Amino acid sequence: MANEPLLNEHNKQEFPPMHTCEHIVNQTMIRLFDCGRSVSAHIERKKSKLDYRLSACPSDEEVKRIEEAVNEVIASHLPVTTEYITQDEAKGRFDMERLPDNASETVRVVKVGDYDECLCIGTHVANTAEIGTFRIISHDWDEADHRLRIRFKLV
Repeated sequence: MANEPLLNEHNKQEFPPMHTCEHIVNQTMIRLFDCGRSVSAHIERKKSKLDYRLSACPSDEEVKRIEEAVNEVIASHLPVTTEYITQDEAKGRFDMERLPDNASETVRVVKVGDYDECLCIGTHVANTAEIGTFRIISHDWDEADHRLRIRFKLV
């Protein structure tokens, strides 16, 4: 029997549907706007917010498309799986900037079907069908910082 990989302790307990949805929103933003993953995140059970750096303020139609695209992925009933790899294997495949200095040599990759994969130690649903419906409840644009903030909930 193989030994369980040794990972860093996680410092908080997420609400798995909302946290898994965060992964889908991040990948959707990458695909629609060619930006990186969120630069700031506050994920809670009732409502959450994510910030993205973009080159221009998205139109209301583009924001509506984010919501539609995320819900299309959720409705696809994708499995959410994990894989364990070494930090060396992760280099070049993932952004290693957010790993803490004391990160374990083994890292966990969370995959949402073939839609998204990223390094993560959080808690997730087993299938996107468990998430619910994604609703953007507000968004705003910071022109000086070129930052879009999306506030959302699951219903």
